[in-house]
Amino acid sequence: MISRNILKSALKLPVALAFATAIVAAPTITMPSKSYVHAQGPVSVADLAEGLMAAVVNISTSQKVADRGGRKNLPKNLPIPKVPDGSPFQEFFDDLFPREDGENGNRGGSPKTRSSLGSGFVLDASGIIITNNHVIADADEIVVNFSDGSKLDAELVGTDPKTDIAVLRVKPITPLTAVSFGNSEKARIGDWVMAIGNPFGLGGTVTLGIVSAIGRDISSGPYDNFIQTDASINKGNSGGPLFNMDGEVVGINTAIISPSGGSIGIGFSIPSSLATKVVDQLVEFGETRRGWLGVQIQTVTDEIAESLGLEEASGALVSGVVKDGPAEKSGVLSGDIILEFDGKTVVEMRDLPIIVADTAVEKEVDVLVLRKGKKQTIGVTLGRLEDGEKKLTSLSRGKDPEDNKPETKTLLGLQLSEIDDKTREEAKITEDLKGLFITDVEGGSAAQDKGIQKGEIIVQIGQEPVETLVDAEKQIAALKEQGRKNALLMVASPTGDIRFVVVVIE
Repeated sequence: MISRNILKSALKLPVALAFATAIVAAPTITMPSKSYVHAQGPVSVADLAEGLMAAVVNISTSQKVADRGGRKNLPKNLPIPKVPDGSPFQEFFDDLFPREDGENGNRGGSPKTRSSLGSGFVLDASGIIITNNHVIADADEIVVNFSDGSKLDAELVGTDPKTDIAVLRVKPITPLTAVSFGNSEKARIGDWVMAIGNPFGLGGTVTLGIVSAIGRDISSGPYDNFIQTDASINKGNSGGPLFNMDGEVVGINTAIISPSGGSIGIGFSIPSSLATKVVDQLVEFGETRRGWLGVQIQTVTDEIAESLGLEEASGALVSGVVKDGPAEKSGVLSGDIILEFDGKTVVEMRDLPIIVADTAVEKEVDVLVLRKGKKQTIGVTLGRLEDGEKKLTSLSRGKDPEDNKPETKTLLGLQLSEIDDKTREEAKITEDLKGLFITDVEGGSAAQDKGIQKGEIIVQIGQEPVETLVDAEKQIAALKEQGRKNALLMVASPTGDIRFVVVVIE
């Protein structure tokens, strides 16, 4: 408890401070503008919520799955708890207490129906509904439930698992109440936002909060750029809209971080700036059509930046170029650092996939790269990501060949040998791959710490190709003369899987 003396002192404190301030100066108070007052959030969101509720829908799905037969592990006379009809917890009770009489079609070894609940919203009055892909994934039946109690069966127009967006279509008798996308790029940290959805199957639930952060990457996909909000989002809110105070959809609620499964004030929404283009493509084509550059990239670390003489770590380092892809055809090389793409700055690696995917297929773009310390612009005509993915195959690392090369030299903690026909055959090194073969890695060396392995190939040192032991010695000596403390190595597997590694020059 707070002592009375402390409480009395606290009560006196504002008066003393006010008196002291009055003696020093009479402050001038400037009232905030009306727009600023509005930005602080309205006294009530009742009118706003009332106008939007009809456009927010509940999504229920059903899927036929094999019965796990859990009943056989339970006593036959065990009473089965009952839950109210339509309860969102029915599924959990069905799993724990499966029946044997076939009631509700889910017992006795026969397929059972599994249902799930989510949210969505009407984007077009003619019947276009937006939700999350994970809400309707693998569903055999999708039903859209409206705020007035009506229901309509929905057909799947298209999905995009990469951004977790799905588009549905219903056929209403009369036009539906619809909402529109706003511009999420105008959202600022601290702006008020409102979520409406179907948490835990309760339906029509409104929660209010602020934009807690923007551009969040939670490692859920290649295009993570989430809006983080503290507006309560729970199981069942997935696919529902996140509104700004103008009643525009600035996000699609999709994920939460929670140890308990309930809201702890950390929720994530797909920004409308990303969702709009995905939705338009799904509606028009039934699939996405993203731009494709055809490169493998990695982060430009501080070590890599220092080894290349960069003032700061920025851009995306090209660690591999897809054969016959747009980048290779245009002259982009492994080791290039992409600084700008189509006039947009690539601040960090994860920016590039988002920018490229957002660019039209077959568009000619300028790519600014840093190559061997010099900037140059390369013109590239983009391909289509979905077509490019079909060309890509998983390349497994080759097995370690026997260490039978007599002429070797140890450099940078690596025992290296030149590649002859026998080594190439035994190690199954692709014909077009040139460099020095790693026959061993010194224990405790910087190279071992960086994960370089026996059986790999050093293709470049300091962005210069090396095919002989003399090449490697000369390049390391040149780096030392330049005062470089680290060496940037291009390392390849026998099948050509390339990455860049920085090691200390000992």
